[in-house]
Amino acid sequence: MAALLSTDLTDPNAVPYFLWDDPMTVAEVKRRLAASSAAEWARLLGKILREARDTEVWAFTTPREVAARWLELAPHLGRRRGFWEWLLGEWRRQGLLHE
Repeated sequence: MAALLSTDLTDPNAVPYFLWDDPMTVAEVKRRLAASSAAEWARLLGKILREARDTEVWAFTTPREVAARWLELAPHLGRRRGFWEWLLGEWRRQGLLHE
């Protein structure tokens, strides 16, 4: 049976809609991000930045972490890379993101 996908990222047992092709719960995503190798972390978080709504990614990371590990993440962002470059640049320009 296929996993029921959800938009509720506050439920640790929910399977995020953007992981339709690799279903895992919110709790499992957080566990994997915390315990995985750098390469797996970049792959998984890159997928989240690429597929989730921009406001939803903060359930799994912080702007500071994204900026600090940009070189690892950037190759995984596909068509969304330009958006994230722009957003981080604007936050820096406005003094909202300090590295």
